[in-house]
Amino acid sequence: MADAKKMRSEASTSGGGGRGESVVEDFGRRKSTCGYCKSGARTSVSHGECIDCSWLPDLYDSAMEVLNKLSFLKVFFALALLDRGWRRSGCFLYKSDMEKTCCPSYTIRLKAADFVPSKEQVRVSKKMQRFLTRTLDVTTTGKSANELNSAAASSSGDNDKKKTATVDSSKVDGKDKDKTGQSAHLLSDQIDKTVELCVESGELPANIQLPKASVKQVTPAKRKLQAENSEELVFSCNVAFQIVATIRRVKKEAEHVKSVEHGLGGNKDVSDLSPQKTAEILVSHLKQLGQSHGFSVRACNGHINFYSSIEKADLVEVGRSTGSKTPLPDADANKRTVKNNTGGGSQERRIEIRLNKSSFDYEEYCLYRKYQLRVHNDTPEHVTESSYKRFLVDTPLVYVPPNGDGSVPPCGFGSFHQQYVVDGKLIAVGVIDILPKCLSSKYLFWDPDYAFLSLGKYSALEEIKCVQANQVRCPMLQYYYLGYYIHSCSKMRYKAAYRPSELLCPLRYEWVPYDIAKPLLDRKKYVVLSDHATLQNEDSSPLKVSDEHMEEQQNELDQETTDDVGMHDDEMTELDSDSSDVESDSEVGASATVVLDDADFDNVLIGKRRLRLRYKDIKHALDPSQRKFFETQLERYAKAVGTELSGQMVYIAG
Repeated sequence: MADAKKMRSEASTSGGGGRGESVVEDFGRRKSTCGYCKSGARTSVSHGECIDCSWLPDLYDSAMEVLNKLSFLKVFFALALLDRGWRRSGCFLYKSDMEKTCCPSYTIRLKAADFVPSKEQVRVSKKMQRFLTRTLDVTTTGKSANELNSAAASSSGDNDKKKTATVDSSKVDGKDKDKTGQSAHLLSDQIDKTVELCVESGELPANIQLPKASVKQVTPAKRKLQAENSEELVFSCNVAFQIVATIRRVKKEAEHVKSVEHGLGGNKDVSDLSPQKTAEILVSHLKQLGQSHGFSVRACNGHINFYSSIEKADLVEVGRSTGSKTPLPDADANKRTVKNNTGGGSQERRIEIRLNKSSFDYEEYCLYRKYQLRVHNDTPEHVTESSYKRFLVDTPLVYVPPNGDGSVPPCGFGSFHQQYVVDGKLIAVGVIDILPKCLSSKYLFWDPDYAFLSLGKYSALEEIKCVQANQVRCPMLQYYYLGYYIHSCSKMRYKAAYRPSELLCPLRYEWVPYDIAKPLLDRKKYVVLSDHATLQNEDSSPLKVSDEHMEEQQNELDQETTDDVGMHDDEMTELDSDSSDVESDSEVGASATVVLDDADFDNVLIGKRRLRLRYKDIKHALDPSQRKFFETQLERYAKAVGTELSGQMVYIAG
């Protein structure tokens, strides 16, 4: 820890030229509708920031040692904000105004080494073991169970079971066709977006209604004939022919009325545009997309063709490969197989848990979309690739690789996606940050067909195990942060079922055991938890918790989450409002509990273009009205992030 503090000190030296500080765009306090109490009014009040930890000055571009120190500093910034009640959603950070918001959100954590699983949590682990050994009765779990059991039925010699297997197989085939159709549709959408991009860049003419793409699956008989030895042609699209035909028709009509330039927007000479050239233009933009999904994309005689290697040709669902797109330094150390306790057998299932650096993976996106539509009943137009990337892929954290001295775990520090893969099928993804001292759980999405496995609870147990395992190699990594605990919202109380947990005091930022905090929260939604001793004395009834009462409380917490919906869902709910209002300065000042003096924000580091200046060095250049307004903003900001961080992160007004 001493080395870490030294590194923070070296990397955070202030100055005018900029030394790799995190850049923060401050949005101030905002009001929005609440996803917890569903009041309908703008009763949720929070402070918002957008943080860019990827900025690095040109001075250090070639100094790798310094870059590593700066990256290390940035994950410490994230940890420091976490310990002041902040949470992250993509690159947006937010923190509840605990005194004013309708549903106060308390940061909750537990020390992984002290974790004691409840009876319900043990049952979840055993259920997964029975599922893997095929001893779990899944006959009542619906469509997914029939698919899972069809393999066992088809291997039996019983004629009736063979008939059942045939029926189930036909259902599976039907589902494969649906997946193929969905993949073709999604590829078509990507080509349409590429056409729009080419129009905007001037590579294709504007002011013309160009046709939509239609990607078709190539029949198995033709796949090998139209591909190279090691590949098979899986999908093809002829939209280039349609685009050229449309352009030529419009050009002919325009020439007829002597207004070629007006009709074609005057920004592109289309005289030499052919289907092959058009296809090549589109393919040049689609190559990266194809590679991320496991395809090679080529233009062939005017067609846009998607090729796959022979061993992957049957996986016609886009992005079916579950390998990491951004492999970690020690890949084997970040991929593990959960072993059964029964001795094993050839018919047993196998679950792999893979830890990948945060990056866009199409298979993960498809699972996320399925989860949001079926579990949260979101509308399709609200579950897009861009919203998914913004919410769960984008991150302000700079990856810190392992260094071998025990200060960084084998996986490194940064943002990760932890995949749960059963026999090659992705069934869940946990989005997490691994920081100095802790693993912070951000979100989990899972396959609704496997809801019977209680994947929310199971993943939380595995994340706790991840902390325990990495602590052996990195002693400072000790805690598991579960996000926000909201006592006034029953669906968010499940987090206290992971014991022994602590809640963060919203005023003094001290950790208070949950068993002490709960009786206080039973009386009032907002409590300064660090005042628990005084608050206990004010009440005539002592706040003693018996073992019997603790067991009853544990059972209640376990029962509140039997459906597993809502696990790790606080970030999505918190930011789910369509719009929000910025709170006025008068409202902000009226609610301030902590009054800062001038010295507390004199050292705030302010960004102006490429300059980094302390407020004390520029305030004399401001007139009285500007100074009053600016100091109101800075006081609010310094109170939210803390005096120390406000002097290390670069402030930019939102």
